Order: sequence, then C-alpha cells, then structure tokens
Amino acid sequence: MIQVSNRLAALSPSETLAMSQKSNELKAQGFDVINLSVGEPDFFTPNHIKQAAKQAVDQNFSFYSPVPGYPALRNAICKKLETENGLSFKADQIVCSNGAKQSICNVLLAIIGQGDEVIIPAPYWVSYPEMVKLADGTPIEVYAGIDQDFKMTAAQLESAITAKTKALILCSPSNPTGSVYSKEELQSLAEVLAKYPDIYILSDEIYEHINYIGKHESIAQFENIRDRVVIINGVSKAYAMTGWRIGWIAAPKWIASACNTLQGQYTSGPNSVAQKAAEAAYTGDQTCVQDMCSAFERRKKLVVQLAREIPGLKTNDPQGAFYIFPDCSSYFGKSFNGKTIQNAGDLTMYLLEDAYVACVGGTAFGAPNCIRMSYATSDENIVKAFARIKESLAKLS
Repeated sequence: MIQVSNRLAALSPSETLAMSQKSNELKAQGFDVINLSVGEPDFFTPNHIKQAAKQAVDQNFSFYSPVPGYPALRNAICKKLETENGLSFKADQIVCSNGAKQSICNVLLAIIGQGDEVIIPAPYWVSYPEMVKLADGTPIEVYAGIDQDFKMTAAQLESAITAKTKALILCSPSNPTGSVYSKEELQSLAEVLAKYPDIYILSDEIYEHINYIGKHESIAQFENIRDRVVIINGVSKAYAMTGWRIGWIAAPKWIASACNTLQGQYTSGPNSVAQKAAEAAYTGDQTCVQDMCSAFERRKKLVVQLAREIPGLKTNDPQGAFYIFPDCSSYFGKSFNGKTIQNAGDLTMYLLEDAYVACVGGTAFGAPNCIRMSYATSDENIVKAFARIKESLAKLS
C-alpha cells in the first residue's frame, strides 16, 4: 500500500500554485487567459544584476559556498540593514537560503516543536500555517477583516497568547492584502510582546521595498523585543529575482547557528552564481527598485479604481505589495447558467471559466469571503481583466 508520512498527509497543496496551473492549462488550449494569481513581479531582473551573474560564471563561482552564504553577500546584507533600517547585525547572524520561503521554514523547524503554538494574523500567506504544521506546531489564526484594513490589533494579539505560544509570524507589507503596519501599530504589538519574553517574532519583510507610504518600518526597531525578532527578507520582490532563489534571515546568533546546522544537512548553501547576483543587487544602483515601486503604485491606483467600479466588490486601498484583496461575499448564493457561487473558490473558478481571468480564492489565506488579485502585470492586462470581470459578475443573479 502506498502511504505518505503523517507529516505530509497533514499538509494542504498550495492554492496559488494550483490556480496558476489551471490557468496555464487553459492557455495551452488556446484561451486568452489573464493571470492575476501569480505573486511575482512581471519585470525582468535589472541588467547590472544579470551582468554580475555572468561575471560570476566567468570567475568560476561554481563550487559549494559556505552553508549560510558567501561572507561578501552576508556583509552586504548587514550593510543594507544598517543603512536602510538602522539595525545592527553581524555576518554570523545572517543565513542565506534558497528563497525566503526556505528561510521561514528553517526558523520554524529550528524553534518550534510538538504542541508549540504560533500566532498567525489572518489573512496570511498560504504557506505559514502549513510550515507550522510541518514543524509539529499548532497555527493559531487571528482574523483581522477589511474593516480594520486587515491588520491585527494589540488587543487581538494579547487575547491569542497562551502558555503554549512560542512565536508570532508578522508580514508587512502583507501578502495577500497589501496592508502595511505603521510604526505606531508595530509599537503597540511590541509592547504586548515585551510582556512575554518566551515569544519569538518572525517578521516577513520580503515586500519591504514595494510600499507606497515611504519609509519601511520593521518591528525589529524596538529595543524591548529586538533580541527575539527574526527578520526574513530576500531579493525576489524588490529586484525582480524570484527565480534566482535567494532569501535570508537576520536573527539572534543562536537561531542563525541553528538554521545553519539545519540547512547544512538538507540543502547546504544556496546557488553560488545567484548569491553573487544578490550581492550586486544590494551593493549596486537602487534606482531600479524605485522605478519598479513607482510602476506598482501607478497600477495599484488603477486597480483600486477599476475594482471599486464593480458593484458588490468591497475593496480597501492597500499601501504595499502588489495585491488587492476584495471582499466578494455579496455574490455568494448567486447563479448563472445553473452554476451557483457558494464561496470564493467557486467565484474564482467561475471567473476563470467565464472571463478567462485567474485569481485566487481567499480560503487558503484564511479569509473565505475574499479573493486575491495580483496587479503584477501590464496596465493593458489590468484594464482588460477588470472589464471582463465586471461583465462576468454582472451575469450573476
């Protein structure tokens, strides 16, 4: 009998990747599908970064790197944290991995055990609860709806804390909502966490540079909890380098050391050439980051405007990332051609099959009344997609 392990059986498949696969299948059949389901920039990696990778090949960076990454890259990350975030880290507190996804998983596997609870504000990125389960922990969801801009309050955090709470995962700017915690909001969370010295904070800041309010605020800035914060970041979003697979943590030394040991046993160091490209990303001209952020902000304004013109979609105005996360529950119970929309998953499937627009249902993000739409695509595609969505939703009654 074929039987996977209990560990694997407990995991759910990625709904974002599943929707992307379904849209690709329709495309392969010749349908003009507009994909708003994918969470990656549509820009090409900037030329100076690609040039650094080519140079690395010519200079024979083709051998194993140190497990936590080349010292030059880790020092570049330390410099970035100092100059951009006002945070002081040493190279031995940095561990580079095969994308920020592995970085998060490393930390959870290093600090979470059987029975430990991890607080996850919902809506959340689909992989957070699954990673906690993989580490034998228990995810504790705290829901913050669109009426509070999808951001958890200090009171909600405190009410979720128990004797079993080991960690909090915080994502700002947020995937899937685009919400950004202000310095004051982060400080209120930090004041709660300061009362519980055994709780660690995983601060996912991968969308740091895609924010429309100016300076990024990290919860690691607060002295009363700084020694318990692990920053997760990488080059994927800011530098359009999703396929290069370089993420990293900046952590208390003992956590960095634990992740180094763990990674040394199951992947070793990340790609050597990609590391040299990432080093160039951090040390080179940052104009490309600003240009891409400006383009995303322009698209965000367009998307919010078009979404708000569709009756029944309730949309906030996100301050970062490249998603909107409208509440679509007003369409639940409505039908077209004998097909009734029961939930967000039904609605995304209806939009894919009727309008040929791919979105992702909010259930996998802990928000079953919402759908995630990515605007990491051209203005032309955005206008065409929302015209189709508007027409398709008008058919439901």
